[in-house]
Amino acid sequence: MPGRTAPRIGRGHAGRVRLRFDGWIAGIGTSSGTRVVVGHWARSPFGPFTDVMLERKDGHRVLLAPSARTARFVAGTYVFDEVRVVPVAVEAGRGECAVVAPPLDLRFVTGRRGPMGLLLTAVPGPLAARPAWAVLVAPAARALLGVRTHGSAGAGRYEWYGAKDLRPVTEAWGVYEGEDLGSLAPVEPAVRFGFGSTPRRPCLMRVTTTVAVEQSRRAVPVR
Repeated sequence: MPGRTAPRIGRGHAGRVRLRFDGWIAGIGTSSGTRVVVGHWARSPFGPFTDVMLERKDGHRVLLAPSARTARFVAGTYVFDEVRVVPVAVEAGRGECAVVAPPLDLRFVTGRRGPMGLLLTAVPGPLAARPAWAVLVAPAARALLGVRTHGSAGAGRYEWYGAKDLRPVTEAWGVYEGEDLGSLAPVEPAVRFGFGSTPRRPCLMRVTTTVAVEQSRRAVPVR
């Protein structure tokens, strides 16, 4: 993944700045009922980082973040019942990925991209990253993948998701708090961290996420 670069921050509506996060999101369901969403950000206003959102079978929602700063920002954008600041390590290569964020140890494998992935990679990257494009493709994303590409978030924020690639997750196994999570399963019921969810079929999606933040509440300096 690319190294750290200066954050890309643009201006949207009056009184707001736009923060850009470039990386990938993996959404994985398990036969235990636990659903996991991993966000791995190669470029962000906080530098490279990874966070994990996890919802248990009973609906308990947990955020695992690598620093108090990133935890505050993510928890201010989404909704959780519990927030933990823990080391989060990711190793990825050749279609395999390992995520270690105590008390979570998760491993998964991605397969070859299908028609939707090929379609997404055909869109020029700069275009796919634009919030206006996320709005334009929203009806198709809802119909084909069951996901929303833009919407209101916490603390008066607004988000846009610009997908650039999609690969299926074909295998997954993991342990959370000493409990085996079981085998790979659909992401259902949908996770309830924010306005949208990940696709029902486990997948890894390369994405640019843009968050409009009120200037009086922004968590990072404009540079």
